[in-house]
Amino acid sequence: MAKKKTAERIFALWQAADCKERTKWQVDSQKGYDFYLNDQLTVEEQNMLQESGMPTFLINRITPIVETMKYFVTANNPRWKAVAVEGSDTDIAQVHSDISEYCWGLSNGKSIYGNVVLDALTKGVGYFFITVDKGLDRGKGDVVFQRINPFDVYPDPQSRDFLFRDASFILVKKNLTRNQLKQMYPEYTRKIAKANEGSSLMHYSEANRDASSSIIPEDIQTSVDEHGNKDDIIVLHECYEKVKVPFVNMTMKIYPSAQDEKVVREMAIKKLKDFESDQAVKAKEHIVSLEAQLEAGEIIQERAALEMQKAEDTLKRNIERKRAEVDYALQEELNRTEEVVVAIDEFKILQEQEGFQESIVEYFDYHETRIKVTCTLGESVLLYEYHLPIREYPIIPIPYIYTGTPYPMSAVTPLIGKQQEVNKAHQVMLHNANLASNLRWIYEEGSVPEDEWEQYSSAPGALLKYRQGFNPPTPILPAAINNAFYTITQEGKADMEYIAGIPSAMMGFVQDQTETYRGLLANDEFGTRRIKSWMNTILEPCLEHIGVVFKDLAQSHYTTDKVFRIVQPNAGGDYDESETRINIPIYNDYGEAVDKWSDYASARFDIKVVAGAVMPVNRWALLEEYFKWFQAGLIDDVAMLAETDVRGKDKIVERKSLYSQQQQQIEALDKQLKDQTGENETLKRQIVQAGISRDIDAGTRESKKDVLETEAQQKLYRQLMKEQVKKKDLQSKDQSK
Repeated sequence: MAKKKTAERIFALWQAADCKERTKWQVDSQKGYDFYLNDQLTVEEQNMLQESGMPTFLINRITPIVETMKYFVTANNPRWKAVAVEGSDTDIAQVHSDISEYCWGLSNGKSIYGNVVLDALTKGVGYFFITVDKGLDRGKGDVVFQRINPFDVYPDPQSRDFLFRDASFILVKKNLTRNQLKQMYPEYTRKIAKANEGSSLMHYSEANRDASSSIIPEDIQTSVDEHGNKDDIIVLHECYEKVKVPFVNMTMKIYPSAQDEKVVREMAIKKLKDFESDQAVKAKEHIVSLEAQLEAGEIIQERAALEMQKAEDTLKRNIERKRAEVDYALQEELNRTEEVVVAIDEFKILQEQEGFQESIVEYFDYHETRIKVTCTLGESVLLYEYHLPIREYPIIPIPYIYTGTPYPMSAVTPLIGKQQEVNKAHQVMLHNANLASNLRWIYEEGSVPEDEWEQYSSAPGALLKYRQGFNPPTPILPAAINNAFYTITQEGKADMEYIAGIPSAMMGFVQDQTETYRGLLANDEFGTRRIKSWMNTILEPCLEHIGVVFKDLAQSHYTTDKVFRIVQPNAGGDYDESETRINIPIYNDYGEAVDKWSDYASARFDIKVVAGAVMPVNRWALLEEYFKWFQAGLIDDVAMLAETDVRGKDKIVERKSLYSQQQQQIEALDKQLKDQTGENETLKRQIVQAGISRDIDAGTRESKKDVLETEAQQKLYRQLMKEQVKKKDLQSKDQSK
């Protein structure tokens, strides 16, 4: 019963969101999308033109303008940069850029991004959807980017933030066949079989769909099941709501086992012994050096005795200080605490376990914002319900003209009136030309053979007869068309370019040739200012919010050891492959995973979008600039070649770059110098022969030290992680004070 009430609540929520304001917005947005698809005449307009004998053709100026705007916004992929909040997270913050690039390529992000921007330009808003595809990576799942049809999204009508961050809910409604639902959710087959058919296919297009050359989703009424029969259409509602979820933040003691305690104590003793041995050797070396200076007469006996006494006192102080440090670190390790955050329900279960209360140092309750997802079928079937581990909606809008409401305007809307004006002017001019080339006649009934005149009256050189006793037929000439129609068409086209901010020069259509690269750079700079204004104030903040939501979802999902491999084409026509690994387990002496290196889930960093990363680059103008800088000596030939598309330029750099030539010359001079100084080196070796024994002893000690370090590599990793945890604990204590 509770599940049915939940489904009824979601259905009522959709009915409230499907208000008259949203219906008006969808009608206007659909009209703009129809104009983009070249469907610019309603049924009434088309019938009226045909009844008047006027042409119904269109001069579509909207589609090329929109495609040009789309190109300037989607020429390159967006890029996100992670900035570490703490110094210890700097390395993992750099890894996040690779992870976002991996997931973007996995999702075919460039295509998704292009479709979302096209939705924003033609329908007023485009939607990114970030989710986890559990079927990827052999069941481990990956975070992916997706697109949602704007007409399927029903946001809270009272939302006033252009990113819908203040919305109490965002609802997605889809009409799917029963077979589609079973393929999407095989675990809910029984619930899907119980759902009743209840599709609500609404047509918001005013265009003549029967005569249209384009097909939109509302035109398709065919539904087929797995047997080829007609399938039921079922309404799916997926509701995203912000809710407050209670959590408990507790500080717990970590009691090591007897075996772990023994290992820790042995490590502390060994570390102290190694330090004492190292300090003793350094003190002995210092004493030997003093004795040598005394024998050479460089210092007196009293100074040597004083320095030796200082060396012994320093040795004792260092050992005592190190012993105190080791004892403190040992106690910290044996009495370590850990901060753990759990849900309130899990905390209540843990309280019932024996010994749990004794291990808690302190705890306090708090609430965090979470996204609750509820999916229903029709009005009565609850499919599933769960909480996402993120604070913001995974549905991110990209509006074009934000109106302060969830219903923005598209780039096509201001162009519709001018497009209709251009169409009407062309239709009138062509209709007048058609009348002038196909004359109409006034004649007395019975004065002419009508069939003959209808067939040959407009034929060149035709001889037409009329009967005697009647007045000859009189031609009806069309009125001379006003020259204003020619002006209207030209001004209308210019006005559309002005309104959209996309002049013909940006499409490559210019009457006068521009001045080499300077003119191209000027066109790119001044001609795209309208697009850049939208990008700076709307698009880039939306992309930054997308990066934040992706970061939160990726950190909650990627918690195990994983390797990301990224393959990118380079400028030389080849491919560069990079590899990134996160959550590397660190094992103890018994093969047990005790910690993680490059712990991605616990890292803290902020996300910033790289401004202007998606804009196109004028390659020829840029190369011309680089060439001038090279001629002026501001850059070298290596930097110049790096920006070109010359194949095999890496080999060219190795062969002909100035740095390579200078390196060859330096190597030749080094070889000559070595030959000339060979004899001197032989004499020097004889001089230093006396110190070989001491060098051998020192080398033996260093080799032994290296061997010990190699055997304790995993232990050093663990120690490094413990120091980081200790540093964070100290920082948190300082903050609490």
